[in-house]
Amino acid sequence: MPSKYLITVVGPTAIGKTAMAIEIAKHFNCEIISADSRQFFKEMAIGTAVPSTDELAQATHHFIQNISIFEDYTVGDFERDAIAKLDELFQSHDYAVMVGGSGLYIDAVLKGFDDFPDIDPAVRIKLIADYEAKGIEYLQQELERLDAVHYAKVAKDNPQRLMRALEVCIGSGQPYSSFLNIKKNSRKFTPVVIGLEAERELMYDRINRRVDIMVQQGLIEEARALYPHKKLNALQTVGYRELFSYFDGEIAQDFALEEIKKNTRRFAKRQMTWFKRTEGAKWFDFTTAPADIINYIEHTTHANSY
Repeated sequence: MPSKYLITVVGPTAIGKTAMAIEIAKHFNCEIISADSRQFFKEMAIGTAVPSTDELAQATHHFIQNISIFEDYTVGDFERDAIAKLDELFQSHDYAVMVGGSGLYIDAVLKGFDDFPDIDPAVRIKLIADYEAKGIEYLQQELERLDAVHYAKVAKDNPQRLMRALEVCIGSGQPYSSFLNIKKNSRKFTPVVIGLEAERELMYDRINRRVDIMVQQGLIEEARALYPHKKLNALQTVGYRELFSYFDGEIAQDFALEEIKKNTRRFAKRQMTWFKRTEGAKWFDFTTAPADIINYIEHTTHANSY
């Protein structure tokens, strides 16, 4: 196995991944790759829980607020850029840390991204129009008809995932699932995956408190500044969608904030379902001391203490 190690910290939102990743990076004197797809965007700081200035100063982070909401940036782009950065980091370090809650982006780096055909952009444009006119139920029915295998696995309440699968089905004439797991790229590192978890009620309480803190930090004002661009893909996410509905006069502010908490809790549940499937992951309670997790990593990698 390669003698370079990518220590990857995963788990649900608000569980403490950032703090743990920083402690690990400091111990191994290495740098951090962020794999949180919401934290890529410069304009979205509060609602995506971007690491604080103090946290960023403790260890070098990459892919934090590195692009704009006005840029197209796919998981394939991230795979390419993250692997290039890791190749660079491993020239002078035996370790690197990756941290984030975006399972698809984590998997793209650890295992490689599936190779899909190029699709005519007109297919996506028509799907968006169909979604706006007919609702998410139409997307669900079409995907079940065109690819029952993938429909059984996909997050059925996520229109972006549904449209992505449908555009491949329609544009290629083949089921989306037929392109999965065909091409996996070899990696020049050995992954060590650390999962952080908590009892559900504790996890939900941390999420609720984090939303309250975000509001105190200016989440509503941040969302209001982004409101003119609410149709952008980057803004179709929890914490912004609900406030856009409030600004549209569809719901009250208090209801919007409760919806953010509820939808974030649902998101955390989906994250755990995804990450629990990660091969070889070692799970720890979120209160576990960093030193204990570092000891596990050193034992696993046969590393000497720094």
